[in-house]
Amino acid sequence: MGVPDDDPDFGRRRVVIEHLAPAIDGGRFPIKRVIGEPVVVELDAYADGHDAIACVLRYRKDGNAIWSEMPMKPAGNDRWRGTFTVDEIGTYRYTAQGWVDAFRTWRHDLEKRVLAGQDLGVPLQVGARLVRAAAGRAKGADAALLARSAELLEKGTDDAARQAAALDRELAALMDRYPDRSLATAWDRELGVVVDRERARFSAWYEFFPRSCTDDPRRHGRLRDCEARLRYAAEMGFDIVYLPPVHPVGETFRKGKNNREQAEAGDVGSPWAIGAAAGGHRAVHPELGTLDDFKWFVGRAKDLGLEVALDIAYQCSPDHPYVKEHPEWFLKRPDGSIQYAENPPKKYQDIYPIHFESEAWPALWEELTGVVLFWMDQGVRIFRVDNPHTKPFAFWESLIARAKARDPEVIFLSEAFTRPKVMYRLAKLGFTQSYTYFTWRNTKWDLTQYFTELTRTEVAEFFRPSLWPNTPDILNEYLQVGGRPAFMVRLALAATLGASYGIYGPAFELMENRPREPGSEEYLDSEKYQIRVWPVDRPDSLRDYIARVNRVRRENRALQADRRLRFHFIDNDMLIAYSKATADLDNVILVVVNLDPHHMQSGWVHLPLADLGLDAHQPYQAHDLLSGARYLWTGERNFVQLDPHSTPAHIFRLRKRVRSERDFDYYM
Repeated sequence: MGVPDDDPDFGRRRVVIEHLAPAIDGGRFPIKRVIGEPVVVELDAYADGHDAIACVLRYRKDGNAIWSEMPMKPAGNDRWRGTFTVDEIGTYRYTAQGWVDAFRTWRHDLEKRVLAGQDLGVPLQVGARLVRAAAGRAKGADAALLARSAELLEKGTDDAARQAAALDRELAALMDRYPDRSLATAWDRELGVVVDRERARFSAWYEFFPRSCTDDPRRHGRLRDCEARLRYAAEMGFDIVYLPPVHPVGETFRKGKNNREQAEAGDVGSPWAIGAAAGGHRAVHPELGTLDDFKWFVGRAKDLGLEVALDIAYQCSPDHPYVKEHPEWFLKRPDGSIQYAENPPKKYQDIYPIHFESEAWPALWEELTGVVLFWMDQGVRIFRVDNPHTKPFAFWESLIARAKARDPEVIFLSEAFTRPKVMYRLAKLGFTQSYTYFTWRNTKWDLTQYFTELTRTEVAEFFRPSLWPNTPDILNEYLQVGGRPAFMVRLALAATLGASYGIYGPAFELMENRPREPGSEEYLDSEKYQIRVWPVDRPDSLRDYIARVNRVRRENRALQADRRLRFHFIDNDMLIAYSKATADLDNVILVVVNLDPHHMQSGWVHLPLADLGLDAHQPYQAHDLLSGARYLWTGERNFVQLDPHSTPAHIFRLRKRVRSERDFDYYM
């Protein structure tokens, strides 16, 4: 390679920095954190020869011109590690520097000379020169102290005192504070960290259709009819209520019940067929109410400790104002008609996809970005985005950046059930949370492999999973055939494997499990196409079970993050065991779930006690936070038995034993 024209000291820089991580796609995309989380950075750094080197991790928040620094520590085999903590919402930058540490090299060699009994005259003179140079870089009392140390090393008459001064730890610490970095090597990029509020990492979503907040299937529910449903969601412990599109629904080619091609009188159609004479993406369906009613809904939710998430679906019914006002935004077929949505052989004549390859794409992008900004003006800070994988990546990167510039607290959930690389690209470019394949991961092997990938690889740096056992589109086979235990199992898994999860209710807690036809994942009498009256007070509802699980999540910090998820061996493939713990091991949660919704299963779970902060020679308590039962366990291997019809899952808090002054046993 050539010598850079702009670096006259290029040939004197001896430290090499390589393989800095995390660096998503070489630094093209930022990593993700929430306020208060650490960023652990590692890199390879080395130099020719045997000189000691030093490295620092540099970081700053966007808008701050001054870099903060943290020393990096050797992690073995020329690998270095450093950590900083993000404490504000927004974007941070980080990079690194490394340099040859002449003083540390000199001090190390001096120690060997002392042990060998060699003459220290000249070496101490060399050290004095290094210390005096540091005094020139220091200020105040530190500069004076370094100058005195240099004088002693150079001109002192007491050899023992000079040697002691040279090897003094305080001098070494002071020299570390004022190193010679004139020939430092800098990592050639500044990498990004997007810092979100805590809800981006830890949240519980409850989806419902406001038009079904009614006691008569012939009467369309209104937003102001939903107050009881909001209280109901809050009482179950959810913190986000997610609404399907609230916009006017098209009349042309409106779908009937059970997705019939022909609608009958009174059929309400799909909320995803957006747009009618009453307006498009910035309007509220007249049968739901007005924009003021929507603002009331957002405010009432806030009073109950809930946030409202709104569906963003960039598609149009044939009646949408865009179709007449901007025909250039849609794809024309050879016969002059507009191309409707298809997934052959399925046809969706009630929906026109937007043609993002339109030559008028700048105006299109501006309008669609304006839709999100409009709803942000109405108080919405969370958006669930429908099928983002069918729109250009660059569009989403632009839209999300503009929304976050307006308010960095905004959250976007990607509803992309698609190929892994596409899902990951969407997460990289800005989506805060992402749907996953959890819905179809039902075996122990599948769950273990998938969640190891999500939490123990680079994926965890940019992809925040949101786990949904069901959605209005998906009623999977496990729920169809497993009865009540299947719903309890999937709820326990979703709520504990993931710090963020959601359910579509009241279908979930009322255990709706009827498919439209055998082999289908569509619901019979799907709420997507008709109003449903839900008997939420039904005695067999899972609402109390869901509330207990959500309370456990709120009360245990270990369940509010994903990075410390660890799976544990249990000698029965129908049982799965895993733990989550806080970094200080103050809160340790062990979850054991019976994956068989039909039969009792038992097995021996094996725990790495030291990793969980437990003493292998002392008994410890396993407190089931769902039932309240407490078990005294000893050793690494303990027996569990789960009946899916009564107790399909344990959520244990593990507590070690301590003794009081009166020698009573307590558990912390």
